[in-house]
Amino acid sequence: MGKVKLIFNPMSDRGRSGQRASDLRAIVEEHGGAEWVGTEYPAHAADLAARAGLEGCDTVVAMGGDGTVHEVINGLMRVAAPHRPKLAVVPIGSGNDFAFGAGVPLDPGEATKRIFTGALKAVDVGMIRDNNNRLEYWNNTVGIGFDAKVNIMSRRITNLYGFTMYLTAVLRTIAQDYESSHSTLTFDDGPAIERNVLMLTLGNGPREGGGFNTTPDSKVDDGVFEYAMIPHVSRLTILQLLPMVMNGTHPKSRHVTMGTFHKLRIEADRALPIHTDGELWSPYEVNTRTVEVEIMPGAVQLLV
Repeated sequence: MGKVKLIFNPMSDRGRSGQRASDLRAIVEEHGGAEWVGTEYPAHAADLAARAGLEGCDTVVAMGGDGTVHEVINGLMRVAAPHRPKLAVVPIGSGNDFAFGAGVPLDPGEATKRIFTGALKAVDVGMIRDNNNRLEYWNNTVGIGFDAKVNIMSRRITNLYGFTMYLTAVLRTIAQDYESSHSTLTFDDGPAIERNVLMLTLGNGPREGGGFNTTPDSKVDDGVFEYAMIPHVSRLTILQLLPMVMNGTHPKSRHVTMGTFHKLRIEADRALPIHTDGELWSPYEVNTRTVEVEIMPGAVQLLV
């Protein structure tokens, strides 16, 4: 096996992952070792992953949560495809939604072994660009509107963790920030559709927020994205939809539109809050009103 660079986020799971990473060192050494490097600032993992490609690393490991994986994939996508290292994921974050959807073992010890013994799976990656000419890659979900507002709200909650934190953020968002955008959406080469959109979730993987099954049929390696769209509905209706989104039965609701796409363009009448893989990409002040999304099939080789 070639050179392995292991990128570890000491702040993953709000700083509680340090001991878990320490416990995994013995497994890494038993299978041949790796170069360990910790992240020190936002987007550092992306810089480290890109550098690993330039250094000729064979495999880059994202040890952390969904945010760490997101950053590492953004770094890998800076490397030309013929030289792009393989990706391994050791899930020690709070949600670990990408690992769940991609088939990576959720047990950190077993996932660590797969760095050296896993089989390769070519996974899709998404690209998102806005009217400010910003570009980001994403690998699990994009939330536009309501679930991005939930992401913003969750950052104000400091005494809860994991799914409980996300659920609390959902309820607070319903109470405090409940507006919709009037948007024009164009999926692939279809006709433009005008909607008052409360929530639009784009899925490469099926789950986000540590257990919300927003796009339950999504597969990370099928060359297509799924979307779930909810128009402006009453607060009572969204509360009724909430348990359905948790267990993935919301596609049965008359209030929810599901579909698949390869490309998407959105033009909105107001600033759109957007998260990419749980990372807040567009807060209100960025004033994102036009968004283009496109799939890059099989862009990253993942060890599972």
